[in-house]
Amino acid sequence: MKITQWPQEERPREKLLTYGPQTLSDAELIAIIIHTGVKGINAVQLARQALSKFGSVRALINATQSQINDTQGFGNAKYATLVASVELSKRSLAETMQRATSFTQADATSQYLIAQLRDKPHEVFAMLLLDSQHQLIAFREMFKGTINSAAVYPRELVKQAIADNAAAVILAHNHPSGIAEPSQADIQITERIKQAMHLIDVRVLDHFVVGDGVAVSFAQRGLL
Repeated sequence: MKITQWPQEERPREKLLTYGPQTLSDAELIAIIIHTGVKGINAVQLARQALSKFGSVRALINATQSQINDTQGFGNAKYATLVASVELSKRSLAETMQRATSFTQADATSQYLIAQLRDKPHEVFAMLLLDSQHQLIAFREMFKGTINSAAVYPRELVKQAIADNAAAVILAHNHPSGIAEPSQADIQITERIKQAMHLIDVRVLDHFVVGDGVAVSFAQRGLL
C-alpha cells in the first residue's frame, strides 16, 4: 500500500510534523530521507529492508555507494541523500563546537572527534587547529593510511599550523579496530610533533585516539 493511502496520523512526514521526530522509528525517519519507494514497495518498507540487510542505522549510513546501489530500491540518488544528511549532521556539530568557549574540555572534544572519525574504514590522522582562546579555526584530515597505520610527517603538520595561524593544536587519529588504546608508536610520534610545534611556539594541547564510540585523551592519561 502506498503511504499516501495510509491514515493521515500514520504517515511518517505528517507524524513528524505533528508529534516530533523522536516519535518516529528508524525506518520512518529513513523513509522521509529517501522520500520515495519503488513499484509495489513504499519508502517505509524499503527502509525496513535496508535496515534488515545492513543490521543497523549506523551500518546503513556508512555503507559504500556500491553497497547502497546493490540494495533493492536504492541507487545513486538515495545514496546521495543519505550521505548529505549525515554530512549536515557533522557540520551542525562542528558549528556548535566552533561557538563553544574553547576546546579545553576533553569530554566535548572527544564527542566531536568521535563523530568525525569513528566510522572511517582506514586510519586517519587529523588535527584541530585552535586560536589563542582555544576556539576552533579548522578541523583538518592530514594523513590517511591503511587499515592499520598512517604515515605522519610533523613537518606537514607544522606547515598547516602556520598556514592556519594556529596558536595551539589538538591531534587525533582513529583506530579502525575500534580499540582506542594508545600504542607506543602513538606516544613516540606525539613527542616528535610536540618538539616540532615547539619550534614555532604552537602548543600541543592533547592527542586523542578514537575507537568505536570512545576517545582516549593523552592528557588525561598523563601521556602528553
